[in-house]
Amino acid sequence: MKKISATTVIKRAIILTATLTCLIATVFGQTKTGYAQVNGIKMYYEIHGAGKPIVLLHGAFNTINMAFAQLIPELSKNRKVIAVELQGHGRTQDIDRPFSFESMADDVAALLKFLKTDSADIFGYSMGGGVAQQIAIRHPEAVRRLIITSSVYKYEGWSPETRAILPMLTPEMFEPTPIKQEYDKLAPDPKHWKEFINKMKKFVTTSYDFGADKIKAIRSPTLIIIGDGDGVLPEHAVDMYRLRGGSYMIDFGPIHAAQLAILPGTSHISAMMQTQWLLSMVVPFLDASLQQAKQ
Repeated sequence: MKKISATTVIKRAIILTATLTCLIATVFGQTKTGYAQVNGIKMYYEIHGAGKPIVLLHGAFNTINMAFAQLIPELSKNRKVIAVELQGHGRTQDIDRPFSFESMADDVAALLKFLKTDSADIFGYSMGGGVAQQIAIRHPEAVRRLIITSSVYKYEGWSPETRAILPMLTPEMFEPTPIKQEYDKLAPDPKHWKEFINKMKKFVTTSYDFGADKIKAIRSPTLIIIGDGDGVLPEHAVDMYRLRGGSYMIDFGPIHAAQLAILPGTSHISAMMQTQWLLSMVVPFLDASLQQAKQ
């Protein structure tokens, strides 16, 4: 594979975060904000709207606004949107605990209990998609329907190019970006910045595999969304789709538990900017009466 220079990576990162600025610029009204003490951390959350609850889980280095500023105003028209900031991100403090999908999943499950919410639909983007899958694995009773966007169940599901770039991340690379600006503005301890980035770098470069058997055993109907230019390999998304029950022609059987969408001309970051496409898929998926397929 062609070697990618550090300079090229930095330029790509700046372009990426410039794109994120479009999301940050969108401001939405907040119904309720608060903190919950869960598993040793003080977790920040927001609640918008009313109706059936849906939990939104952001990606790595993101905040609620950076990931979901476009979706929250629309989803909250008919639903109770619970958006959280995961360990070390945004207004949620970091603690002396490694980042892991499992521990963050336990945090979200504990938050739902704190909010007296027995179950909810779960929407996870990128890193949040891994957390969402672990909630479905570890706390199946808490998950009604599952939406996994631009995420994988094993490290090899990321493209080789993506895996090659991640080890090059440095705190300095993020200095001129909105990611650093948001951290300085929101983090409980802005001085934790370099430790946060280095700790996250270790997390995003560590190989993992949730297990095909565990993905197959998830009980919740699942919508899988990626971009055709995503960091997620299309064949991995299809693998997830098959594991979740996407295995037959639904003209000759009930709608199965899995749905798959590959958005054209869409990257890992721009997937969250395709607001109308996402709504056209997410809302019918949440509203439909889906049957669990025979696995």
